[in-house]
Amino acid sequence: MLPSSAAETFQLLKPSSFAPYVQHFNSMEDENWTNFVSNAQSWNWLQASIPLFECPDREVEEMYYYRWWSFRKHLVQTPSGFVFTEFLTPVRHAGAYNTISCAVGHHLAEGRWMRDQKYLDDYARFWLQGTSGRPPPHFHRYSSWFAAAVYDRYLVNGDRKFVVELLDELTADYRTWETERELPSGLFWQNDVWDGMEESISGSRTVKTVRPTINSYMYGNAKAIAAIARLGERKTRAMEFEVKASELKRRVQEKLWNPEAQFFEVRELDGSFSNVREELGFIPWCFDLPDAGHEAAWAQLKDPDGFQATYGLTTAERRHPQFRSHGCCKCEWDGPVWPFATSQTLNALANVLRDYSQSFVASRDYFDAFLTYTRCQHFGGKPYIGEYIDETTGQWLKGKAERSRYYNHSTYADLLITGVVGLRPRADDTIEIDPLLPDGVWDWFCLDGVAYHGRMLTILWDRDGKRYGKRAGLRVLANGKEIAHADKLGKLTGRLP
Repeated sequence: MLPSSAAETFQLLKPSSFAPYVQHFNSMEDENWTNFVSNAQSWNWLQASIPLFECPDREVEEMYYYRWWSFRKHLVQTPSGFVFTEFLTPVRHAGAYNTISCAVGHHLAEGRWMRDQKYLDDYARFWLQGTSGRPPPHFHRYSSWFAAAVYDRYLVNGDRKFVVELLDELTADYRTWETERELPSGLFWQNDVWDGMEESISGSRTVKTVRPTINSYMYGNAKAIAAIARLGERKTRAMEFEVKASELKRRVQEKLWNPEAQFFEVRELDGSFSNVREELGFIPWCFDLPDAGHEAAWAQLKDPDGFQATYGLTTAERRHPQFRSHGCCKCEWDGPVWPFATSQTLNALANVLRDYSQSFVASRDYFDAFLTYTRCQHFGGKPYIGEYIDETTGQWLKGKAERSRYYNHSTYADLLITGVVGLRPRADDTIEIDPLLPDGVWDWFCLDGVAYHGRMLTILWDRDGKRYGKRAGLRVLANGKEIAHADKLGKLTGRLP
């Protein structure tokens, strides 16, 4: 049973210390749209819902609370339960309650760190049962790593019963994708617009292409369904989807890896490569799909002719003659920086740094990209999250459009918790902390009140022990009791009580 009071929830940090952030956010805007939790109610709701975080970098700290404050705006109570929206204002391509499936994986990743999981329980059920017990008709409008995100949420809350109850519906959903999008080759096709990546160099809104996106998502979904089937002791189902995942892994590496470019690329249906490196080529690592031997792709992350730009990671390599060739402000993915893609790339990079032996990228690259991501989320001198950004000026390309305000199309808290702080969710009761914060950058940080496997975690780093009055080092507390400690910043494991 998780604690119910702030005194039981937070071991070191006091909610009142962070209330001024939300007071500032409330004061800096006209409340253009109100859903379940109003601005006036936002701090009471947030302190009862999210982990607290502090660090020496005020901009990172402020952005952590701003992104939760913004995320809260998208929580909608419907007659059949709670959902999250992508846009606050109604858009034509949405379905019931202004829902869109494109970023649902990001919503589940961010929301899994809330203490009250009824919101995501309802939201997950909505996408599988929301129309007379069946998936809403707009569920398959966009490619999705939905099953993978549902399982990743289980790794945080440990609710085995919930995911096992969804097994048959997740299986049926996968089989529907096979019917709709699978080619004779065993790979999946998609248009770039229904990948959520319209106006790209490699595709178009109408042409079918074989994309690393949907194929990586389907691999992640197959792995997740197999894992859930194991939890439910459905061995035949688990074996079936383990085979599907294995075959898709082989096909992606054989067919979508361009050995000349040393990159995963989009392929035309005639088999020809698109011959452009795009940020979507990093997505296979979101699911640890590639075998060892493909890590050279990550050299492009730091290359100014590749994906590195002043205001973030570009969606196409900057050296390509068609870079930024599609004009502006119609959702182009031909080079501008998209928070949606940045979130995916940072997730993929975290996996590369922890799960692969390579020399192309280091934790400093993750942290630098995270800081750039943090710094660019401002508009008019105020915290802001929108659709996409000019890579050289930092201008939000739809910044003045009402639909772009509070665009719920990416993650931030999840990247900080799993990446910078380094909590790696697992199915067992081993706690694993592997911070991607480089040594010598912050002398201290604390993440307090993390609901995890039915316990309440506190994760802190204190270089000299003076900040929090405990011994120096990295340590983890569960329900107030220390369960792991290391003198230096680095990988740390322990056992949950």
